[in-house]
Amino acid sequence: MKDSRIAAVDVGNDAVKANFGKMENAYYIPNVIARDMEDRPVIGIEDLDEKDPLDNLHIKVHSPALEENNAVYRVGTLATKTNNSTELDQGSSKSEEDQTLVMLFASIALDAVSSKSFKSGKNDTIDANYTLGTGLPLREVKEGKDVGYRSQLLGNVHQVEFLVTPQYQGIKVNIKFDEVKVYPEGFAAYVNLIMDNDLNVINKELIDKQILIQDIGGLSTDIAVIRNRTVDDDKAQGFPLGVAESLEEIRDEIRTRHGVELDSRRDVVDIITRKNDRHHIMVKGSRTNIHDITDRILLELAKKEYRNLRNVWQKNSQSEICYFVGGGSAVLKDYIKSLNNKLDGFNIDFFEDENESIWMMANAYYKLIMDYVKKNTPAETKEKATTEKK
Repeated sequence: MKDSRIAAVDVGNDAVKANFGKMENAYYIPNVIARDMEDRPVIGIEDLDEKDPLDNLHIKVHSPALEENNAVYRVGTLATKTNNSTELDQGSSKSEEDQTLVMLFASIALDAVSSKSFKSGKNDTIDANYTLGTGLPLREVKEGKDVGYRSQLLGNVHQVEFLVTPQYQGIKVNIKFDEVKVYPEGFAAYVNLIMDNDLNVINKELIDKQILIQDIGGLSTDIAVIRNRTVDDDKAQGFPLGVAESLEEIRDEIRTRHGVELDSRRDVVDIITRKNDRHHIMVKGSRTNIHDITDRILLELAKKEYRNLRNVWQKNSQSEICYFVGGGSAVLKDYIKSLNNKLDGFNIDFFEDENESIWMMANAYYKLIMDYVKKNTPAETKEKATTEKK
């Protein structure tokens, strides 16, 4: 793994969060794709390179792991501006969707062209080797889907060609994985709670406690039971319940009642979580309160999430605290807190910094894959690195 670059990628149902190298590169990309043609029309094409590549990702993806090979996509923000964009649907498995792989490859290719780790070869082609840390919902790991997912990535070359993308137009990136580690999302959240980026133990008081971690995503919810510093596989539970369906319901009702078309579920999340003008939209130029729509739909979802917490806690009565993590927790935080105050009064905790909650998985994968690399680096390499520092 001498020339292998670290990649820690959380393909969340709402967005991809990815850390690379020594954390010098990090990307947040809405998990939205749209099929497109290779030569997409651009107004002001002569000014293309002055635009942000992250907002204008237009790629062609070749990979044996994909069902639809050699397809052209708009990715992320650019995809939200089309009328044929797709987001992951309720009931789908992250490990079995082309969209998961397209988003994974896109984020890695973006890092490869922007970092100084790899040199461009003939025909503007970059050969990029990565050691990847990523994850899947507990439910999919318990079903053994992590094995197939990992094997799809290892042993193959996955190519991303940048088409009409600022600064990177015409560049091809050949991605090869030297190692892929697929972690259960619940355990990753636990690791993030007890380790810092230098792999030092923090929050020592949590190490020997029995705790619950409820990770609310777009399409699923995982409740991990941590005891003896590991996930109790028999007690951990996954539920096909997430915020995506409720966000779509809010989006539909805004369209029906106010005639306002929001580009994607990401826009709904922004309306719910932003610091200013929360739960407000602009209707014909007028600031309009949509609290009645968001409160009714999100409270109903929060009740279902709370019911899941109650059922798991009853079966694990010696648990001391439950941490809520994930993008869905940021959306539902106020509703779940209110329900808990009125009902059981469980010892629960949220991350007040919503950004920390959203990035928790990507940061955890980074710590885990760095720990793996550290443990698997030959002793002579470590000794050489120490000598060079001196």
